[in-house]
Amino acid sequence: MERWSLMTITVLLALTVRWAVSLGSYSGAGKPPMYGDYEAQRHWQEITYNLPIRQWYFNTSDNNLLYWGLDYPPLTAYHSFVCAYIAKLINPDWVALHTSRGYESQPHKLFMRTTVFVADLLVYIPAVILYCFSLKETSAKKKASTCALCILLYPGLILIDHGHFQYPSSAWEFLLGLALWAVLCLSHDWDLLGSVAFCLALNYKQMELYHSLPFFCYLLGKCFKKGLKGKGLVLLAKLAGTVLVSFAACWLPFGTDVEQIMQVLRRLFPIDRGLFEACMFSSPTHCPDKVANIWCSLSVLIKIKNVISPRTQLKLSFAVTFLSLLPACIKLTVQPSLRGFKFALVSCALSFFLFSFQVHEKSILLVAVPVCLVINEIPFMATWFLLVSTFSLLPLLLKDGLLLPYAVTTPAFLAVCLASFSILEKTSAEDLQLKAFSLSLKGYVSWFKSFPRIVRSLFLLSLALMGALSVLSAAAPPPQRLPDLFPVAVAVVSCLHFLLFLLYFNVVILWDSKNRGQKKIS
Repeated sequence: MERWSLMTITVLLALTVRWAVSLGSYSGAGKPPMYGDYEAQRHWQEITYNLPIRQWYFNTSDNNLLYWGLDYPPLTAYHSFVCAYIAKLINPDWVALHTSRGYESQPHKLFMRTTVFVADLLVYIPAVILYCFSLKETSAKKKASTCALCILLYPGLILIDHGHFQYPSSAWEFLLGLALWAVLCLSHDWDLLGSVAFCLALNYKQMELYHSLPFFCYLLGKCFKKGLKGKGLVLLAKLAGTVLVSFAACWLPFGTDVEQIMQVLRRLFPIDRGLFEACMFSSPTHCPDKVANIWCSLSVLIKIKNVISPRTQLKLSFAVTFLSLLPACIKLTVQPSLRGFKFALVSCALSFFLFSFQVHEKSILLVAVPVCLVINEIPFMATWFLLVSTFSLLPLLLKDGLLLPYAVTTPAFLAVCLASFSILEKTSAEDLQLKAFSLSLKGYVSWFKSFPRIVRSLFLLSLALMGALSVLSAAAPPPQRLPDLFPVAVAVVSCLHFLLFLLYFNVVILWDSKNRGQKKIS
């Protein structure tokens, strides 16, 4: 009973923080002709409600794809339609075809914000709570509310969903909530339900491909362990059937015409835009130099898009991404375990973010939420990563006028993690899950004995650097010759951090010895 009381307080606090952040202005408010992402979501409701399904992804006189055309999978479109149906009942002007373009009013803002909170309460928050209660470690069970508090107060997700977006079908918490439900189902061996949940997530936003390989490798590894001449083959057949049925259900309205399917796919994967064009419109908010991945960081020194053709860029990014995630995927397939699965979610998503094609700055959230899932196991490194991921979003947050929420929620999150996990005391090789790796280096690296002190020093140095860049970005005018100096510095510093984190997570995965103590898959 006491645990549920603490969890109720945790949820109320998380909702209060979200509501406070949502009171500010949203992305693109009052800025014609495009009006920003808020208008994109409202426009999708307008299109899905007033036009037949066959026109949703096609350029027509009623659906100008250059004006916030749909570029997410069918489940996002269906979500927009449901919201539009409710909006029509409240005020038809909100979704009137053509005449509602650029519509802004306080009641409509309240409606859009409310839909996000409803999605949180129905999908994301329950998944977090049940996940924290399902943690198998005894010590973690005692800290279920503590883990939930840290996860629900992660500032990056709050600032994007309730500050930058504030509307339904771009709600990252809805998307990541579906992915969390999938993880939760797999942790209880409900593999078919987990597959359905992940298929729904993938059909909500194509960025869930970041998590696809760990799901695939983990389930395939389970089939191998059970034996492909017996139970494993049966499970494989069931999983394949579940995935096919789930995709067929989502794509059924588009399945009558091959051209319909191809057009949707062209909208989802516009590879002709090039390596850096993650967004349809080139604006200061979505400047590619502000994405903290390897290509945008390298472009500071080498203008990749000027020396390599778009097709070669695609091949290069695919090759590097594939090679970077291969070790974790092989290990997970050969030795499937829930612990390895969660760490592989982090590693593979981070590889996609750093090296893949058309990366958006907000895609770091696809890495951050899996990191939240292991915050009870590696609280120090998880906290550090979550702080860096929030910092990497700083240029976008400043454009949206979210400096104050950023300046409040980020230190508050750090304070909660310090109080909950005493993270500065969790820096030994064993605490960082590096004991097996350190034993393999014994006798070769003499400074490993002072490793905890070095790690703490690097952490404090990192905090100081991020703090200094945050202050400079917010208060100091950049040099006239280098107007993007601070945003680019934020991106490069964040990218360097992420590269080190990628190395760290791969070391943890490859030298993992704890899997031997987990229950055998049979």
